[in-house]
Order: sequence, then C-alpha cells, then structure tokens
Amino acid sequence: MSGKGSNVMLLTDAHGQPVGLQSHSASPHDVNLIERLLQDSLRWVIRARRFVYDTAADSARLRRRVWLYGPRLIATYRRRRNEKHARRLNSRDQRFYDLRYRIERTFAWLSHYRRLNVRWEYHAHLFEGFWQLACLFTILKRL
Repeated sequence: MSGKGSNVMLLTDAHGQPVGLQSHSASPHDVNLIERLLQDSLRWVIRARRFVYDTAADSARLRRRVWLYGPRLIATYRRRRNEKHARRLNSRDQRFYDLRYRIERTFAWLSHYRRLNVRWEYHAHLFEGFWQLACLFTILKRL
C-alpha cells in the first residue's frame, strides 16, 4: 500500500453481516475499488439482487459493470455541472437505499475494536487480518 491512509471496502449481506473485505491505499477512488471487491466475493454477488452504495459509486461505467455480475447498483446521484435538473432515485430504489443504515451499523460494530480505528501495523496483510478477525467476532456475536 502506498499513500497516507487506508481504505477498507466491506461487503455485507442484507442484514449487515460481513461477507467480503478488502483493504487498499486511500489514494484510489472507490469506483476503482468496488469492482475488485465484487470479483473477490463473486459467489455472494451473483446471488444478490441489489448492491447499495453511497454517492461515491455514481458512475455509469460502474453501473454497467455491476449489472454484468447480476445485481443492480443503487447509489444516490451526484449533481453534475451540465445538468439542469437534479436526478433522483425512484421510490422503490429509495426504500432500499434507506436500508443502508445496516451497513453503517456494521461499521459501528467494528469500530468498537480499538485496533481498527487507528492503523498501527506497517504491513497491509496484518491490518487486513485484524479486520477479518473483527468481522469473525461480529458474525459470531450475531449467531
């Protein structure tokens, strides 16, 4: 990893249980990292109908690529300079986007582990290992 900081991409199921994890440098944009996460967690992605992400995933290229895997990408739209009117999610997609709190709740559960809040490890595989361990503890608590 290069750069100052780390970016953790977490894939959860509909109930907020972690099913996929990757850590990267904080330099690249989320759009470039989402597809790698989906490829690594392909068996979960194929079964999913919807993939919910925040505004950072508003990209036509990413929407097409996620659609090739099977699920539909639901992300809020960014207002672009050349648009006269802001785009909005339809009411059905908005209901699914409102359930995004489940993913945020999972990050809140994982933030209770102090080791994850500040990265003390020099090596990336150790940092990702602590994240995997925290995800395992989170899953075991929910059983």
